[in-house]
This record gives sequence, structure tokens and C-alpha cells, in this order.
Amino acid sequence: MEPIRFFNRHTGTLETEQVYGEGFLRRTYGNPLGRLALHAFVKRPAFSKWFGYRMNQPDSRAKIAPFIARYGLDPSEFADPPESFATFNAFFYRKLKPAARPIDPGENTLVFPADGRHLGFARAEEIRGVFVKGQRFDLAALLGDAGLAARYAGGALVLSRLCPVDYHRFHFPAAGIPGPVTETGGPLFSVSPIALRRNLAYLWTNKRTLTRLETPNIGTVLLLEIGATCVGSIIQTHPTGQPVAKGAEKGYFAFGGSSTLTLFEPGAVKLAEDLLDHSSRQTELYARMGTLMATA
Repeated sequence: MEPIRFFNRHTGTLETEQVYGEGFLRRTYGNPLGRLALHAFVKRPAFSKWFGYRMNQPDSRAKIAPFIARYGLDPSEFADPPESFATFNAFFYRKLKPAARPIDPGENTLVFPADGRHLGFARAEEIRGVFVKGQRFDLAALLGDAGLAARYAGGALVLSRLCPVDYHRFHFPAAGIPGPVTETGGPLFSVSPIALRRNLAYLWTNKRTLTRLETPNIGTVLLLEIGATCVGSIIQTHPTGQPVAKGAEKGYFAFGGSSTLTLFEPGAVKLAEDLLDHSSRQTELYARMGTLMATA
């Protein structure tokens, strides 16, 4: 399988992703015996629950220092020092210092909700060939509501993919008032391109949550969090029904890779040019939470 390449907005270079657990992913999704194991137990919530239990044990903290060194994380960004975390999972969903992720101050700008590799599309109904030719995006299946899908079919969509090495808290891309969070149960397939190249439908069959954000100038924004293998926990930390600021924390994922998805009403926003440019060539754009995603 070909390596995963993405364009880093902050360095201006095309980079190759360091895939955490790459061997396991390629064996599981890339050969027949691996796919048997995938459907027998890897995709099941119990597998992720077991792995999460391991990452919550005190002895798991021994993994923190090697992880930081291998993936080049910057401890000066952490709100708490590495040695303060009692478990690997606590380190995994660590908070950052506010100065580490400044929020774009533009009055009409929207920001990426998470650190990650992003794909952006001007019209959700025209998304096809994601990660591999022939795959189409099923918005109705994702939202579980054909009427809602029809309402947003002509709107912009941003898929933000978080790797295990990323900061794993997610935030509001705009100011507004969030409604109740609804959850759809499902399996927990990987959302790495290694898996999505095989089957994009993992995005709309996996466990996921949906929040409607009522905004003052761009209508209702749909915010989804998508679970994945070893990410059975999607924790919401925001207040429901109360105003939130652009960039305010919405919640966090426990251990593993995962995704968020942001969906806008037709004509509400214009996505950033570099996001549209790289996405048109099926190349993800790496950008940090708080940086420009779109303008109203």
C-alpha cells in the first residue's frame, strides 16, 4: 500500500504520515485473514473497551515518554507536565495551554475544530472518489435523516481526521448556541486512510454523535464526532443550550484515531482556498485547531 501523504499548512511542505500502529492496520485491513479478525472482534466496541482499560492502568504511563520522543511532540504546549499524568489515556486527552492554539480573531472567520488532516468540499452532494476512485459520500446514511441530508446536500463539508499523535480535544468552529447531543451506535472501524481506502462507509456506520450549533450569521451548523477503533469514548464537556465562543472546547476523544465532521447550510460559508485546493487533489491539509477553516 502507498504511504499516506498530506500537505502541512504550517511548514508549507508535503509530508508522509507517521502511522501509529501501522503494521496492525495494514494486516487487519490489507489481507483476508486480517479482515476475518476485523469483523470477528476488532470492530466491536468490546475490543476498544478492553484497549481503553489497558490505557487507563497505572503502568501505561511508562508509554508516555517514548511516545513523545518518537512522534516529536512539544511538551511546552501541554497545560500540565508529562510526568503529571497518571495513565497514558490521561496524557492522550491532555489539555494545551491557550497560547499554544490561538483562535483566529477575524469577525467573519470560522476555525478548524481540531488538530488534524482535513478535507473540504464546497458541496456535500458532489463528494466522490474520497481516498480512492469510485467511493461516494452517503450523507443520508451519515445523518440518519434523509430530509436533513437534503437540506445540507448543497452545503460545504469539512472532514477532520485526528491521528493518535494529535491533540485530541475538539472545539467549536464558530460562536453560537449548541443544542442537545444525539448519539448513533455502531461498530468501531479505523478511520485511517489505510481503512477508508477499503471502505469509506466506515464514516457513516461507526458510532457517532451529532450537535446542532445555532449561529447568529451562518444558520445551523452540524457538528459530528465519529468514533473509531480504540475510541469508544466521545466525551462532551460543553454546556448545552448556553452560548459558546468560537474555539471553545466541545469535548474530547479517549485513546485512538478519530474524526470530526462539520457541515454547513448551502451558501453559508466559503472554505479556505488551500483547503479546497489540496482536497480537489485528494490530499489532506494538516492544520491546527483555531486556524482559518472558512469565512462566512
